[in-house]
Parts: sequence; structure tokens; C-alpha cells
Amino acid sequence: QVQLVESGGGLVQAGGSLRLSCGVSGGTFSNYDMGWFRRAPGKEREFIARISWSGRDTVYTDSVKGRFTISRDNAKNTMYLQMNSLKPEDTALYYCAVLSGGSSLYWGQGTQVTVSS
Repeated sequence: QVQLVESGGGLVQAGGSLRLSCGVSGGTFSNYDMGWFRRAPGKEREFIARISWSGRDTVYTDSVKGRFTISRDNAKNTMYLQMNSLKPEDTALYYCAVLSGGSSLYWGQGTQVTVSS
């Protein structure tokens, strides 16, 4: 059974940075495309970024381009999301997921990011 565990969330002031991690166990991490999503209070879950199994290909939603960087370390079975220049509107519960085509196969429980103004 594939399990995902996010970490690294917290409270940060606007303009600050955080790095989220997503550890994956129970599967072959290096075979998976992976993604980050978030859900803000009262809003739908939103796609943020995805990364191919090799790490060579990445895609970002427009609102985080130039501020967030997705990466992975297949030797450590871990994916990362470096978040810089954080804004109050980035406040959300952040999730990682294993992706297959246009679907999400497995999800983590999420880690809370709160950005104060």
C-alpha cells in the first residue's frame, strides 16, 4: 500500500519561505509522476505543480510560477516544494499526490501553511 506523508508546513510572514517535503513508502517512487495541490478555506482543491518520474519535466500553475519550485530525490523517495515570496493567499492545506495521467492515485494527509500579512 502506497503511503504519502507531507511535512514542513507552518506559520510564516508574507515574503518568507518554506520547504515542504513529501515522503513516499510502499511503492516504487521512481516510477511515479508526482504533484502538489492545496485547498484554501472555503475553496476547491487547486493544482499547484507536478513533476515527472525522472524530475526532468515540471509544470506549475500560473499563480506560483517564479516563486515555487518542485523537485524530487528518487534515492530518498521524497518530493519537495520550495516556496519563496509567500503571500497571504498561499495559506492553505498542502497535499502531495501520486499521479497517473490526469488522475491522482494516492494522497497524503496534508500539511498546513499559513502566511501572515
